[in-house]
Amino acid sequence: MTTLFLGFIFGVLLQSARLNRFDTISGMATLENYKVAKAISLAIGVGVILLGIEIGLGLATYHIKPFLLGGIVLGGLIFGAGMAILGYCPGTVMVSAGEGSLDAMVGILGGLAGGLVYTLLLPSISGVLGPNLGSGSLYTLLGDSPMIFYPVTVLCGIAFIAIAFLVHKLDKSQDKSWVIAGTGIAILAAFVFHFADRPIGASTFFPYVADNIFGAVNNEYFKQISKSGNWEVLFLAGGLLSGLVISLLRKDFRIRMIHDNWEKYKGNSFGKRAIWAFVGGFILIFGARMAGGCTSGHVISGGMQLAASSLAFAVFVFAGLLLTGKFFYLKK
Repeated sequence: MTTLFLGFIFGVLLQSARLNRFDTISGMATLENYKVAKAISLAIGVGVILLGIEIGLGLATYHIKPFLLGGIVLGGLIFGAGMAILGYCPGTVMVSAGEGSLDAMVGILGGLAGGLVYTLLLPSISGVLGPNLGSGSLYTLLGDSPMIFYPVTVLCGIAFIAIAFLVHKLDKSQDKSWVIAGTGIAILAAFVFHFADRPIGASTFFPYVADNIFGAVNNEYFKQISKSGNWEVLFLAGGLLSGLVISLLRKDFRIRMIHDNWEKYKGNSFGKRAIWAFVGGFILIFGARMAGGCTSGHVISGGMQLAASSLAFAVFVFAGLLLTGKFFYLKK
């Protein structure tokens, strides 16, 4: 029940700045909307400081994802491309589905297919994911020197916060809803680190559910993801519920397939959007599983830990997002 509630709060925070919306995320891909970048940078910055305090007080532990070079580079690029095409992340797609977005629902189906295919193909592509460069982070470098580690940690957090506000200044936008959302997500993530002893995350849900549905459970990968997958089922169920409840309360629940930004660049064909939503969802989750995480579980949670793998993943995600945005969203 607690995990469901945490997922609900996660969804509320995303909706408070409309970070879950197709127009917001695809707008980042076309460099027309910087709200996602600002919120992520702020969440990482605040989270770095909060998690550093928790670690110093012995209230939490680090969960650093390994730096699988092939998985981080290729997975990041693929994930970014899927994020641009689908217009959602693994977590935001559930919230938008709750708001009535049909393309998000199709994207979820694509994500389930991508998760299943990844499970089946993993034995054949595992060599592509390496080499494993270890689980490096600022803590592994300076953890034995607390007098240096904690001041540097705080400075890194301040740097990420400063980047967020610098981008906002360059953006010249008056909307500051991302400040509350980014800060709230950092607090939520720090809470989960303490009470659940794990980072927040979303992409493991897809192979976990798909593997269960199709009986692909007798393999090592399913055993590895079972605990996280079970947690994320409840977490994302809370996100889905928040999408429904908050949109009904705001009176903006709407069944729709075509969003403004999609129509602007790709037209209003229902079928075309459905096909691309499925494809986007498929490659989004396939890329996430190659890298071992997604926007929430890798970029934000890993960024809060100043993990080398997560910071590198973020770079390749944004590279894939912007490159795809440049060539996929051409003016009609």
